[in-house]
Amino acid sequence: MTLDLAPSKKTSSVWTRKHLLGLEELSREEILTILDTAEDFVEVSTRKRKKRSDLKGKVVVTLFFEPSTRTRASFGFAARRLGAETSDFAASSSSLNKGETFIDTAKNIEAMGIDAVIVRHNVPGAPHLLSQHLNCSVINAGDGAHEHPTQGLLDIFTIRQIKGRIEGLTVGLVGDIAHSRVARSNIHGLLKLGARVIVCGPPTLVPADIHRLGVEVAYHLDDILPHCDVLNVLRIQFERQRGGLFPSIQEYFRLFGMHAERIRRAKENILLLAPGPINRGVELTPEVADGPHSAILKQVTNGLAVRMAVLALLCGDPVAED
Repeated sequence: MTLDLAPSKKTSSVWTRKHLLGLEELSREEILTILDTAEDFVEVSTRKRKKRSDLKGKVVVTLFFEPSTRTRASFGFAARRLGAETSDFAASSSSLNKGETFIDTAKNIEAMGIDAVIVRHNVPGAPHLLSQHLNCSVINAGDGAHEHPTQGLLDIFTIRQIKGRIEGLTVGLVGDIAHSRVARSNIHGLLKLGARVIVCGPPTLVPADIHRLGVEVAYHLDDILPHCDVLNVLRIQFERQRGGLFPSIQEYFRLFGMHAERIRRAKENILLLAPGPINRGVELTPEVADGPHSAILKQVTNGLAVRMAVLALLCGDPVAED
């Protein structure tokens, strides 16, 4: 599937992919194409300009097998602001409870005439499997602890928007690296765009082989804080953990929580990101989460622009605004 999109101000790549399954498989140029396309949608995402009709006549379905508020809503808003019809499929009330397979469920939905399916699943690789069985576009909205490509893209987009570049920046990913699909998407995207990436957390939450992805590894936040231009504070995923991977919440906060004193020890213009929902008082204190270094709400706004760009590139028709 090839779309002859109008060249962006910054890249002239022609998008040829049918699916978005992860950032690991994308080239630097493809990532830049998505980021540059997202810039064209920022004003639409903030309602400063009227919605477009790139997806007029298209049908987009969200197929979520894990709970989600932000990602599901963001994709829904993004599709509708591009003129698409949308439908939310609730796995909990589906025929899966009657023994129907994951693939059969998706194929039956596709048979109703859809153009894209946005899937979240707790099994790594589930969206990749679907892409082998469906003719419509498949977008990965999070598969287990593997990847969450649009979250990685919106994080990177926010960094570039505020810092003006990615290349040469030092980005720290702090917290639960082992269970974080967000961390993996950030790592793949940031490294391809020339950033230095440091992962930091308790040894029990940092995979022993994570350095193979090309990152640096640290176990003490205070050691890396003075070197970071950006700090992406990952959520402690209590729902994914078993067996007590750190002594206590209080101990975790003491060693890895971002509070006012740590802000004073960081670079003057450090940028703080956090893929929500955040646990206030665990990863960040309220004054830090809501403070001048935080771009958490900006990430949410940018998520709309990035997801609009992804949908437009995968299955849209380049048209003028309404």
